[in-house]
Amino acid sequence: MKAAVLNSPGDLQLVTREDPKAGPGEVIIRTAANTLCGTDYRLFTGAKTAGVRPGVVPGHEVSGFIFEIDEGAAKFLPGVKVGQQATVSIVVSCGACRNCLRDMEHLCENLELFGYGIDGGLQEYIRVPARAVARGNVIVTDRELDPKALCLAEPLSCCLNGIDNYRVEVGDTVVVLGAGPIGLLHTQLAFAMGAGRVIVSNRSKPRRDLAEKFGAIGVDPSSESLEKRVRELTGGDGADAVVVCIGAPELADEALILAREGGRVNYFAGFPKGSTSTMEPNLIHYKELQVTGGSNARRRDVKRAIKILESGAIDVDAMITHEFPLSKVHDAYDAVKDRVGVKIAVVPD
Repeated sequence: MKAAVLNSPGDLQLVTREDPKAGPGEVIIRTAANTLCGTDYRLFTGAKTAGVRPGVVPGHEVSGFIFEIDEGAAKFLPGVKVGQQATVSIVVSCGACRNCLRDMEHLCENLELFGYGIDGGLQEYIRVPARAVARGNVIVTDRELDPKALCLAEPLSCCLNGIDNYRVEVGDTVVVLGAGPIGLLHTQLAFAMGAGRVIVSNRSKPRRDLAEKFGAIGVDPSSESLEKRVRELTGGDGADAVVVCIGAPELADEALILAREGGRVNYFAGFPKGSTSTMEPNLIHYKELQVTGGSNARRRDVKRAIKILESGAIDVDAMITHEFPLSKVHDAYDAVKDRVGVKIAVVPD
C-alpha cells in the first residue's frame, strides 16, 4: 500500500508498505478519504510538535470501510461487519486518569492521537490498535455517507464540544470571528441549533460570501467597524455568544468587547504556542461574561457529529472544494498552505 510518512518537519515522503493484517484485538480500515486542516500543515512545518512521533502517517479527519476485524476485536464491535462504513474518534484515552474520570476523556492525561502518534489516514489502510478498539474509538455509520462527508465528523465533533461550552440558544445573536473551515462549521451549527442571527467576520470576500450563503451576515473588519455593526444589529446590546475561530491574540480582547452583558465567549481556535494577549479583565468582571475554551472531542461527540452529517444540516459540497489523489499528497499540502478553496480531501488513487 501507499502511505505518506512524516519523518521530520518538512520531510513528508510517499512510501510503499506491506498491507497490514489485523493483530490480536485489532481492526483494519480501508481508507476512503482524508481531509486536511490547518493543524496538519502545522505538523508538517514543525509549528506543532507535541505528541507527534517521527515517522508517523499524518491525517486525522478520516473515513473508510471496515476491512478486517480480529476475533478479539469483535466483542467490542457487536454487529459490525466487514464492509461497513467507519471512522475513528482520534483521541485514544486511558479511561483511568483524573480527566477521564471527570468525563473529560478528550483532555486525557495519557491521550494518544491518530495522525500524531498513531498512524492516521494518509495511507490506504489504517491499523486501529487493540487499545483503541477496546475503548470504542471505531465508530460506524447508520447509513452510508459520501466518504468525504464523513471526514468532517472529526472537526464537527470538536465544534460540538466547543458549542456545548458556549451554548447557542433559540434566537441568539452569535458572532463568529473567522470564516475558515472551522468558522464555517460553527456558523452552520449555530443556525442548526436555533440562532436567530450569525455575524461572521473575515477579510476574505469568498469566505464571507460562503458564510452568507449559509445565512450569515458577513463583515469585513478591514473596511468597517465590527463592534459598530454588531451594536447596530443588536440594538446596542452586543452578541449573546462570540466564538474565536482564528488564533490571533488581538481577537481575545475584541471578543470580550463584542459580547453583551451576561454573554458567552469561547476561545475555540488554538493560538501559537507561548502567545499572550492584552485584555481588559473588567470586561469579564462588570459584564459578568462566561469565558470558555474548546479542545478536541469525546467519542460521543463524534457519534453526534455523524448524526448531524446524516441529517444534511451541514453543506458538505460547499465545504469540501478540492480533491487530490494520495500520490499527489504534496500538492494537497500546498493547497492548504495557499488556502485554496475551503477543505482539501486526499483520496487513495
